[in-house]
Amino acid sequence: MNMTRVRVWSFTISIDGYGAGPNQDLENPLGVGGTDLHKWLISTRTFRQTIFGADGGTTGIDDEFAARGFENVGAWILGRNMFGPIRGSWSDMEWKGWWGDNPPYHVPTFVLTHHAREPIEMEGGTTFFFVTGGIQEALDRAREAAKGMDVRIGGGANTIQQYLRAGLVDDLHIAISPVLLGEGERLFEGIDLRALGYECVQFVSSEKATHVVLQRQG
Repeated sequence: MNMTRVRVWSFTISIDGYGAGPNQDLENPLGVGGTDLHKWLISTRTFRQTIFGADGGTTGIDDEFAARGFENVGAWILGRNMFGPIRGSWSDMEWKGWWGDNPPYHVPTFVLTHHAREPIEMEGGTTFFFVTGGIQEALDRAREAAKGMDVRIGGGANTIQQYLRAGLVDDLHIAISPVLLGEGERLFEGIDLRALGYECVQFVSSEKATHVVLQRQG
């Protein structure tokens, strides 16, 4: 029996429900103001080690949630915006993602797109695969690549919405950050989580965020 769980983890929203700010571009990968959402995360020991290979960083509640997001993950799924700002056809084949030569995924990573592209093998064990067949194809391929480990869906908001509506997300960890964005991409726009069978199974606050874990029942 395949025990793979499909997880959204450490996805941060503002008090007014936005998972990213408006006007994403090279200078603002998370949209204008979007970086402020992640103050709880970027100071943690897990983030410093995973992203920068650096020592130090905070421990405690925020770090515990950040660390859980990397435990037992055998594959990732990303929306195209999580890979880069390019829209339409791949005009710049030199672009290999926001994270540079050694992305923080370290496992097979499947990018949803309408435009085919050859896989890109990166340092540190990350290989980007570009999936044009939609969310189910990406999940099937990610499950196979994960070899019984979990599949983590990295975002963005639209990608998570598609998987939620399809009833494919088992665990959803949301960090609510004490900032207001005013506009951007709402995570739960048009989604009835209760009707989809989700229940809150954990709720805990740190100084920088409120952490909520939802699980799909049944």
